[in-house]
Amino acid sequence: QLKKVFRGYDFRLVNNLDWTSKLTVIEFLRDIGKHFSMTPLVQRDYIAKRLGEDGAGVSYAEFSYTILQGMDFLHLYDTYGCTLQLGGSDQWGNCLSGVELIRRARGAEAHVITLPLIINKATGKKFGKSEEGAVWLDPDKTSPYKFYQFWLNSDDEGVEGYLKVYTELDKPALEQTMQKFNDDRAGRTAQKTLAYEVTKLIHGEEKAEAVRRATDALFSEEQMFDALSPAEKQLLKSELPVVKGIQGRRFAATLVDAGLARSNSEAMHFIDAGAIKVNNVRILNEAGGALRAGDNLIQRGKNSFAIVVH
Repeated sequence: QLKKVFRGYDFRLVNNLDWTSKLTVIEFLRDIGKHFSMTPLVQRDYIAKRLGEDGAGVSYAEFSYTILQGMDFLHLYDTYGCTLQLGGSDQWGNCLSGVELIRRARGAEAHVITLPLIINKATGKKFGKSEEGAVWLDPDKTSPYKFYQFWLNSDDEGVEGYLKVYTELDKPALEQTMQKFNDDRAGRTAQKTLAYEVTKLIHGEEKAEAVRRATDALFSEEQMFDALSPAEKQLLKSELPVVKGIQGRRFAATLVDAGLARSNSEAMHFIDAGAIKVNNVRILNEAGGALRAGDNLIQRGKNSFAIVVH
C-alpha cells in the first residue's frame, strides 16, 4: 500500500521486528532501559491519567511501548542516519522518547514533527482504523468502489480540509475546485474531485476512472449505464444486488427478488409513486417495467440499486 502511495519517490520500507525480535531482555535493559528515567515517563499525560486515583492502571507491556518506539528511532539513526521522525499529534510523547534516547546514548541531535489528527467535523471523531465505518487502503477490506463512495459522501464542512490533506492538487487547482463547489454546492464538485483524486492515489488512475464512470452511471440523469464497458459493468455487479430476470414474471416480483421491495404490494406502491427507474427511465405502471435482453439497471429512489440480468 505504501509503495503505491509513494511510487516515483526514492524511499525505503523497514520492519522493526527485524531488530526487536533478536534483542534479549538483558540487552534491552542494559543498552536501552538505562537511559530512561521513570519520573518523566510517569508524568506524561496519558500515563498520569491512567495511574491517577480513578485510573484503570497501565500494564508494563503498554508502559514499555514508548521505550520501544524510542529504540526504533535510535536504530534508524544508527543505521540510516535518520534525524527526523513524523507522527500523529497523539504520538508526541513516544516520539520524544527517541529524541531523548539519541541525545543520551549518542550525544546527537534529532527532531520530531507531529501532525494534527484528522477529525470529521460533522461527527467530531478522528479518522482511524478503530473508528466505526473506517475506510481501508487494502482493496480486500474496502473495495475501490466503496473507497470512492466514502470520499464522495464527505460532508460539505470538511471537504476542503480533506482535499488539502489527502490529494496532491496544487493551490490554484484546489482554489478553482472550491470556487466551483461554493458557486453550486448541489453539484458536489469538491466531493467528486476528492473521491477521484484519492482513489487514483491509492488504486491507480485506471481503477479510479472505472469507478468514477460506474458511479456516474448510477447517479447521472443521462443513460450512462449502457455506455459502460463490460469491466465497468462487472465492477457494479460486484457491489450491487444482481438477480436473474424470469420470462413472464411480474415486474413487481422482480423488484422483491432484487431487494428493492419487501412485498409485491410494496413494489406496486413504489411503482405507482414514480419511485422506480428501469435503465434510467421512470416507470409509472408495471407494464412500463419491461426488461430488455442483457443487463438492466433498476433504481428505487435516489440511492437503492440492483442489476437484473434478463
